[in-house]
Amino acid sequence: MTDLTPEDPVGIGGYRLLRRLGAGGMGRVYLGRSSGGRTVAVKLVKPELACDPAFRARFRLEVEAARRVGERWTAPVLDADTEADTPWVATGYIAGPSLAQVVAAGQPARHGRGPLPPGSVRVLAYGLASALLDIHGAGLVHRDLKPSNVLLTIDGPRVIDFGIARALDEVTDTTLTGTGMVVGSPGFMSPEQITGGRLSAASDVFSLGGVLAHAATGRPPFGGGGGAGGVHSVMFRIASEEPDLGNLGTGPDADADAVLVRELITACLAKDPAARPAPEDVVAHVQPVAVGASAPPWLPAGLLAELGRAAVRLLDTDTPPSGSGMHGNHPRPGPAVPGTPVAPAPAEGTAPPGHRSGGHHSGDRTTGKRVTGHRTAGRHAPAARHGGARDGTSRHATSRHGAGRHGPAPHGGARTPHGARRRPRPGGRGSR
Repeated sequence: MTDLTPEDPVGIGGYRLLRRLGAGGMGRVYLGRSSGGRTVAVKLVKPELACDPAFRARFRLEVEAARRVGERWTAPVLDADTEADTPWVATGYIAGPSLAQVVAAGQPARHGRGPLPPGSVRVLAYGLASALLDIHGAGLVHRDLKPSNVLLTIDGPRVIDFGIARALDEVTDTTLTGTGMVVGSPGFMSPEQITGGRLSAASDVFSLGGVLAHAATGRPPFGGGGGAGGVHSVMFRIASEEPDLGNLGTGPDADADAVLVRELITACLAKDPAARPAPEDVVAHVQPVAVGASAPPWLPAGLLAELGRAAVRLLDTDTPPSGSGMHGNHPRPGPAVPGTPVAPAPAEGTAPPGHRSGGHHSGDRTTGKRVTGHRTAGRHAPAARHGGARDGTSRHATSRHGAGRHGPAPHGGARTPHGARRRPRPGGRGSR
């Protein structure tokens, strides 16, 4: 997560942008917040992809399908504008590190913790298989299940970026070459994905096996592509060799959970798609698994403590860093993206339009979809902010999102020497 730059918009649709989460072949991803208080991840499609009519048509279909996926084990699609000059999609923000970050031992800057214990991998398998059941039930195939697309939370894993990557199937080779996009991640692709065969739900199960192997052993089961031959050697091993699971679940003193996990991973990584278990078989294989608010912790204590600290830091995300082009709660926009008006600035010390304070909100209406101005030094003006919305319905080809886990940014408190209001530090989840 990094600060916004002068090239970044300060708002997209009804969401005020707070930080940049990352960038990939499809576009940039931002941390944002609605005026109703929900924290979201907003993906802005690359302009070169937005100019491809075939991509747009497929993107529109995949977004609509992704809306139907339940949110228990995934980051739900809350909102989108597939008809904008630059299409975007907003999903629920999951406040947790990726599995890739957690497993990256020896890299403290990425919060590396090394491989997960077998008991944690067992719960991970349950959650990911349950997510695949929801995704496949909506008529989607994930196609890019990998450790960086799995986020870890206190009450279980969450899968992100499902289904949308299929839109790239319709993109011409010239466009793909220009964006540097490859559909799928070589270390976690299925054999049929590598050979250009027909992809089905079984392809996701193979990727699931690779993700579980990575979580349990700390490395991809077919290598990471860093040696001789690079990714091509990895693809060859996926298509023709057995996975390397080390000593996981072997030996007379092997942990029962480790034995179960090894058996499951081996079954998922079968070369023949028909020989792999279905997601519901994976769920049955790892039972009994306790999940939910009353379940015992599923992650190591040190990692749970880090998750708690990350949640606290998220509450302070609204406070702009020095020199970020923000003043108080209002960013300083430069020229707007063509065709997207910027709302006028409110009077100093007043809340932006549509803002409500206190509690959780689910009834605010999203009043428009726009990408607001870029961040530069100059006059103060807010990012255009619109109310939140309820899940399940749509307006102007977009959905409304549900009530957030976090309330809106609080106002009030003492003024700083610069005239902006200092927010009181939250005292707990119910404090605003």
